[in-house]
Amino acid sequence: MERINVELGERSYPIYIMTDFSGLGSAFSKAGLRGKVMVVTDSNVSNLYLKACMEEITSTGVQTCSHVIEAGEKSKNLDTVKDIYRQLTDQRFDRNSAIVALGGGVTGDIAGFAAATYMRGIHYVQIPTSLLAQADSSIGGKTGVDFEGFKNMVGAFYQPRFVYININTLRTLPLRELRSGLAEVIKHGLIKDAGFYDFVRLKMQKIFEFDESTLQYITRTNCSIKKSIVEQDEKESGLRAILNLGHTIGHAVESVSGFELLHGECVAIGIAGAFRLARRMGMISKAVEEETESTLRDAGLPVKAANMEPQQIYAEMLHDKKAKEGKLSFILPKRIGEVINHTIDDRRLLMEVLEELVG
Repeated sequence: MERINVELGERSYPIYIMTDFSGLGSAFSKAGLRGKVMVVTDSNVSNLYLKACMEEITSTGVQTCSHVIEAGEKSKNLDTVKDIYRQLTDQRFDRNSAIVALGGGVTGDIAGFAAATYMRGIHYVQIPTSLLAQADSSIGGKTGVDFEGFKNMVGAFYQPRFVYININTLRTLPLRELRSGLAEVIKHGLIKDAGFYDFVRLKMQKIFEFDESTLQYITRTNCSIKKSIVEQDEKESGLRAILNLGHTIGHAVESVSGFELLHGECVAIGIAGAFRLARRMGMISKAVEEETESTLRDAGLPVKAANMEPQQIYAEMLHDKKAKEGKLSFILPKRIGEVINHTIDDRRLLMEVLEELVG
């Protein structure tokens, strides 16, 4: 068992990195969780890991139930949260109870938001089973749902009691989901650690072969990068914004696609857009831009928003939570491993980049 601690004072919590679920019961006991537990999972993951996780949790003597949501981004709405509330109230869950998010980023966001808002906040635990969730979304306490087509418009910062990562759940991921998660892995290297970026770029084949030592190193490094940023800026008032590399364009592309594209695919397109934008502004060279796009392609990720309208993407960008008075906030690279936050209100420049991305 590897353990990394996220240090946030009274909201501190451990991240466990494991190769199976055998330590889950022990993690529950160490966290002092004694009340009722609801495991929220989706229709794909439930057939794979729900039984094993519930057996481990039940072994600690707590009363456990499950709630299965339909897999996919289209479940990420307030109606799904209401269904969770109904079961919680029907089964008389109280302030000492806990919700467990078993699945990918969508499940984690939904279950975390339900936990943050039920009775003004009950305990919750993250058990991420996708690479995207293990690398990024399960750590840091961002929870929320989409609202009327706008990505993550309703949500809360709410930290879990612990995160339990079984790296071997990646073996059952569809290839497209694994590739999607690599967008966030690559992103961490681009924003904070050029050496890690090179490791991922050179070990791409090992990742797709599910080499345990490679996956453990990647998970440990991802968690360390994410937790160090969250510790310095828990609620995204400054530094934490760098984690949004690729997200300003990416979220807009995701909305325009009707959520048919996966989150990581949209982030990859957004990263390509951010590097193209930075190159046009004289911040990076053409060679750096091309190498980054090549790495994304090697991971099986798209770098173009094919068949989309630039104007529609731009309009969606203006709905982004970070947009202020028509000015858009972008995380842009200065070099591999270092980025800055930049506000842009040059519509012509942005449209030129968007036209390249859809071309």
